[in-house]
Amino acid sequence: MPVEVNDALATRSIEALAGDGLLASRIPGFVARDAQQRLAEAVAAALDARGTLLAEAGTGTGKTFAYLVPVLLSGQKAIVSTGTRALQDQLYHRDLPRVRDALGTGLRTALLKGRANYLCRYRLAQAQGEPRFTSREQIAQFQRIVSWSGRTKAGDLAEIEALPEDSPLLPMVTSTTDNCLGNECPLWSECFVVQARQRAQAADLVVVNHHLLLADLALKQEGFGEILPGAQAFVVDEAHQLPELAAQFFGESMSARPLVELARDAQGECKEMPGALAVVQGPARELEHVARALRTAMEGLPARGTQARALQLPGFEDGLHALSAAVAGLRDALAPLREASPGLDACHARAQDTVSRLARWHVPRDLEATLDDAHGGGPDQDVRWYELSPRGFRLQRTPLDVSGPLRMHREQSRAAWVFTSATLAVDGVFDHLATRLGLDDPATLLVPSPFDWQRQALCYLPPRLPEPASRDYTACVVDALRPVLQASGGRAFVLFASHRALREAADLLRDDGWPLFVQGEAPRHLLLQRFRESGNGVLLGAASFREGVDVAGEALSVVVIDKLPFAAPDDPVFEARLDAIRRAGGNPFRDEQLPQAVIALKQGVGRLIRTETDRGVLVLCDPRLTRKSYGEVFLDSLPPFPLTRDVGEVQGFFARGAGDDHTPARVPDKGLP
Repeated sequence: MPVEVNDALATRSIEALAGDGLLASRIPGFVARDAQQRLAEAVAAALDARGTLLAEAGTGTGKTFAYLVPVLLSGQKAIVSTGTRALQDQLYHRDLPRVRDALGTGLRTALLKGRANYLCRYRLAQAQGEPRFTSREQIAQFQRIVSWSGRTKAGDLAEIEALPEDSPLLPMVTSTTDNCLGNECPLWSECFVVQARQRAQAADLVVVNHHLLLADLALKQEGFGEILPGAQAFVVDEAHQLPELAAQFFGESMSARPLVELARDAQGECKEMPGALAVVQGPARELEHVARALRTAMEGLPARGTQARALQLPGFEDGLHALSAAVAGLRDALAPLREASPGLDACHARAQDTVSRLARWHVPRDLEATLDDAHGGGPDQDVRWYELSPRGFRLQRTPLDVSGPLRMHREQSRAAWVFTSATLAVDGVFDHLATRLGLDDPATLLVPSPFDWQRQALCYLPPRLPEPASRDYTACVVDALRPVLQASGGRAFVLFASHRALREAADLLRDDGWPLFVQGEAPRHLLLQRFRESGNGVLLGAASFREGVDVAGEALSVVVIDKLPFAAPDDPVFEARLDAIRRAGGNPFRDEQLPQAVIALKQGVGRLIRTETDRGVLVLCDPRLTRKSYGEVFLDSLPPFPLTRDVGEVQGFFARGAGDDHTPARVPDKGLP
């Protein structure tokens, strides 16, 4: 549907973003872009009409400024949601203040994260009295948290730079929906979550992330009500992530760690209650034991699979029944103690909720025959599946289609909705994502990247590679890559479809002389930091490195993608979705597998050129790009790279300086081997 433009707000937005506008005069280094102004105009139209906009803005468009300017000028109460906490911090602490100050608006803004990001003073005090630490490093980290807790004003754990995101200390010092005591907490008046929510409710514009936005939309309000009552506008940045995240939030999860934490918290709450520990300790220890025993019973299963697959394993169903009985036993032991303290009451409520979740995940024996082995779901169109970690497990119930609840919550809001990202369209069409988001005939806009692709970039399709399923495929990819790395002087990301291929390539490249940085050998942020500092490094990563990696300049001059990123066949939710499409008369490959893979490829390709001065080569190794008819859909969905199959043109590209003119590489015939 074409975008209808409102003259007043659109005109003010375009003027602010013009070469002689407010942003150019007040933000050093600001460059006016026609593409940015077109996007701002479309956002203004959606805000004015309380409509819905689906907009792809290529890398370099400046989409953050393009939506912030009309949102701030409109004066509407707004929520801006980003894909990750890192982007959330960048938007709130860097981009938003610059635009707000340039426009001279006095709107109140707030940053709001999920409760797991904020220190819980009550749980910190509880942890101080328990010997839970397993190493001196953990003790030192805990002492840093205690020291910081006395001086922090916001309680945001991101303020502690030395604290890893996956630190086992975090569950000890943060609260969850389950274990929060709410207004029964003795430290309620000092609660950082409450304070952050209060700031958000008083603000005109709140910056959140998708996890928090979805938690609110799913009415999982964490006991504190809505984020921003009466919001008139929602901007969802990195909107391509929303359907998968929505499936998590409209589903239900239960894992081993919260079960163990429940057992330990219940015992911890007995410290001040004479005689309580004698009642609770036995059932609590039994729950810990049974949770570990269930993980042991699942040892013979693949890392991920459907409920139907798990039920085929001897001992799993008995272990599940034992777990249900153990949780119920702890619940019953806590029942007479509920009124003794808010903490014991909260533990009883958590145990009751866990009993209910187990009942919903587990299928009674007389219903097992109704399961569809292809997806492990039932007539409610949920898929029930499990996932194993080295010491734990997760049982998940996930809806196959979230378009309905997303549509319902959007319509109930009666607000303007803007969905934007650099990767939304497939071959110039938005149908796939619009369907998954439950959007009916939204306004759409595709704004290509303003980069000079003919001058800045080249796409190399190595010839004569075997089929991706070949045993020697990764070795052949590495052989094809070596002359490229020689020409570029390293400075490359190599993205793999599997961790097995990643490890094989790492072994093959270790003696080639490049500083090698391999996913899994160090935390992600350290790998990226060391890669940037190396000057000629080669970083090997898998799917998680396709997004959120921003390395501008000469440090990254090559992006290599080994295979087209079709979803892994061991993903039970994806397989169930394909089966549902098939049963509904659709084409799973055309309707789901292909568009999802195109969007994933666009994410990886987007790591290469980040600014107007970047230069680089994209290496797409998968021979299906030229041997299969669907290869054209991938190539036509990418920016207009010059294409070549001649490694000599790659060498020439790097031999030339950034300012040298050259003839663009030829486009290969689709039928070339």
